[in-house]
Amino acid sequence: MQQAVRQSLVSAIHQQGRPLVVSVTGGGARAVSDLLSVPGASATVLEARVPYAAPALAEWLGGEPPQYCSDRTARAMAVAGWMRARELAPEADPSQILGVAATAALATTRPKRGDHRVHVAVHTLPQTASLSLTLDKGARTRDQEENLAAGLLLTAITEAVGLDPAQARASLAGSLRPGELVESDAHRPPAEWIEVVLGQRGYVLAGPANAQPPETQPPRLVVPGSFNPPHAGHLKIAAVAEQISGQPTAWELAVTNVDKPPLDYIEIRNRVAALQEASPGRAAALTASPTFRGKAQLFPGAVFCVGVDTILRVADLRYYGNSQEAFSGAIEEFAATGCRFLVFGRLVEGRFVTLDSASLPASLRVLCDGVPAAEFREDVSSTALRNADSGSD
Repeated sequence: MQQAVRQSLVSAIHQQGRPLVVSVTGGGARAVSDLLSVPGASATVLEARVPYAAPALAEWLGGEPPQYCSDRTARAMAVAGWMRARELAPEADPSQILGVAATAALATTRPKRGDHRVHVAVHTLPQTASLSLTLDKGARTRDQEENLAAGLLLTAITEAVGLDPAQARASLAGSLRPGELVESDAHRPPAEWIEVVLGQRGYVLAGPANAQPPETQPPRLVVPGSFNPPHAGHLKIAAVAEQISGQPTAWELAVTNVDKPPLDYIEIRNRVAALQEASPGRAAALTASPTFRGKAQLFPGAVFCVGVDTILRVADLRYYGNSQEAFSGAIEEFAATGCRFLVFGRLVEGRFVTLDSASLPASLRVLCDGVPAAEFREDVSSTALRNADSGSD
C-alpha cells in the first residue's frame, strides 16, 4: 500500500473522531507513525504502545500469551487497548472507543524458521474483528513488509470506524503477490455479553435451554476455568463433582482473569462453542469477575470446583498486594456468601498434590473439601494440549 493511500486513509479515520489506543509488536509501527503524522491525530490517538520485548507484552496483556505472533494475541492486545482507552477517556461513549493492535513476524537480520506473517485486530464494544496475512517469505525487504503491515492495520481501522473499505481493500490487494490472501474473522456478540463487559449484568448463561437454570437461581456447582481448550480433566471434574453433590455443574468463563490475557468476542465465541461441543448438557456462565470474591457475589452459596494449583493461588499474598489484611478480608467476604471450594488434585512442579498435602492458611482450609486421588487423577492440562498442538503445526 502506497504512502499516499495510507495518508488518505488516516485523514478519513481522524475525521471520524473515534478515540483509540494502538499497540504493535514485531511490526506495524509504521501505522503508528502514519496515524501521528497526519493532522487531526489529537482527536483520535489517545496512546500508542510498542511492547516489543516479551516481558513488555506480558505486562500489557496482564499475562503471557501462548504465542507472541498470532491472531489470538493480536485480539488480546486489541482488548487491552480498548480497556486502556476507557481509562484514558472515561467521558467517551464506550461504543465509540477502539482498541487497535498488530503483531507480526517480519524479515530480520537472521533467517526465520517460520512464516512471515501479520495479524491485526480491532476491538470495540459491539465487535471484535481481525485480519491475518501470511507473506511470501523472502519476496520483500523488511521495509516493504512494514509497509504492508501498516496498510493491513489501517484497513482494519477503516472498516471498524464505519468508512467504506473499498479503497483500502483495493490498494491492499494491489500490494499482494499471487497466493497471498487476507483472512478475516469478526464476531458481534449478543447484547447480554456486552452488558456483562460493561458491568450492567453479573453473568449470562450460554448453553442448551434445558441446561439453563432461571437467572434468579444462579448455578450452585461451578467449574471455573479458561478452557483453552476444554479437556478430559475438566469433564471428569464436573462428573465427579456432580456425583459427590448431586447438583448439576455449570462452567464459568471470565472475560478477564488473573495472570491471563483478556478475552475478545471471537475468543469467547470459540471457547463457549468448544465447551458446548465437549459437554452439550452443561451451561456456561460468562462473567467479568477475575477473583473468587467477585464470583462468590454472583453465585452465593455455590461450590467452586478447582484444582489444587488454583487454591494455592487463592492463598498467595501476591494477589492481595502482599497484604495479610487484604487476604483475610477477601476470605471473610467469600465465607460470608456461604460458598465453598471442592479441591481436586493436580500435578504441581512434577508432583501430584491434593488438598491434604497442600499448605493453606487455616481460614481458607476450613472452606475447602478435598477429592482423594483414588476418585480423581487426570494429569492432562490445557497448556500441554496447546503446546502439543503448536508443535504439530
